[in-house]
Amino acid sequence: MIIDIVKIFTASSAAFIVGMLITPAVTHYLYKHKAWKKNNVRVATDGRSAEISQRLHNDEEKKTPRMGGIVVWGSAFITIILIYLISKVFPTDVTTKLDFLSRDQTWIPLFTLMVGSLVGMIDDIMEVRGNSARKAGGLSSKKRLFVVGLISLFVAWWFFAKLGVSSVGFPFIEDINIGLWFIPFFVFVTLAVYAGGVIDGLDGLSGGVFAAMFTAYAGIAFYQQQINLAAFCALIVGGILAFLWFNIPPARFYMSETGMMGLTITLTVVAFMTDSLGGGHGVAVLPIIALPLVVTVLSVVIQLASKKFRGGKKVFQVAPLHHNFEAVGWPAYKVTMRYWIISVVVAIIGVSIALIG
Repeated sequence: MIIDIVKIFTASSAAFIVGMLITPAVTHYLYKHKAWKKNNVRVATDGRSAEISQRLHNDEEKKTPRMGGIVVWGSAFITIILIYLISKVFPTDVTTKLDFLSRDQTWIPLFTLMVGSLVGMIDDIMEVRGNSARKAGGLSSKKRLFVVGLISLFVAWWFFAKLGVSSVGFPFIEDINIGLWFIPFFVFVTLAVYAGGVIDGLDGLSGGVFAAMFTAYAGIAFYQQQINLAAFCALIVGGILAFLWFNIPPARFYMSETGMMGLTITLTVVAFMTDSLGGGHGVAVLPIIALPLVVTVLSVVIQLASKKFRGGKKVFQVAPLHHNFEAVGWPAYKVTMRYWIISVVVAIIGVSIALIG
């Protein structure tokens, strides 16, 4: 028990330290190469002028680099590999037990974190190099969803064919076997969580929210005795905390797609790994633990539906919801702090239901 707790804390603190150490180099590179959006968003998804978004975002004047997510996945990758190498080069009882790179618990989430993050970085590079008046460049939403769908389809097949997972757990009742439908269900959940990545829009907002979510799943995995998976979640939290250190207003950089794509796909994978595979209900509590993402997606859907079916009328001044709070007069730091508070509360509720269910 004690060594398990030490393993989890070591992973998190080591990732934080590594993140702090690599950030100066990352920052220097991003500012040297002017890795920020060259043009503000001028047209909304419905083709209308995005006047409020232009006023709130003001990317042309901020000149804050994208790709800050490199700090998160970079520190996580370096840390997990370092601990693994130390356990092999200096094999002792302690170093061997601290290693949490395992085929059954961490290979899949590490794969999705790295692949999603690298694809997201390609999108970010295209974004900062673009000069379109409509948008700064990068992959279209459809193309990004297609890529995420492909990654999730592969992982879903792996869960179903290789791990024999075909059921979903629900609190207080028996698991429901959905057979081959598990694959499209997995893909749908992944796409839904990824869509919530648009929450990355204010200094420190997404970092605090994702730190709470991964901390919650670290607790659930620990309860299920998936210690390596718990350590992996803690690893990501450590990387996010290092990112947050430099993202508190005024932000040194934004997480952007290289952070959001990897984190959202991996969050989904962790939820499924703590579900029937781990004898729990990780997927059922995902909408609770990830409530800020759910609300963010719903606000966008409601806004688009209202414009389409109500003759252009809007429900919110601007979507996603966190920008609407800005538009009505909330300071950005107040929006961020309140989202953090809500994230911690719903994470506690989600973990509680997962444990007693």
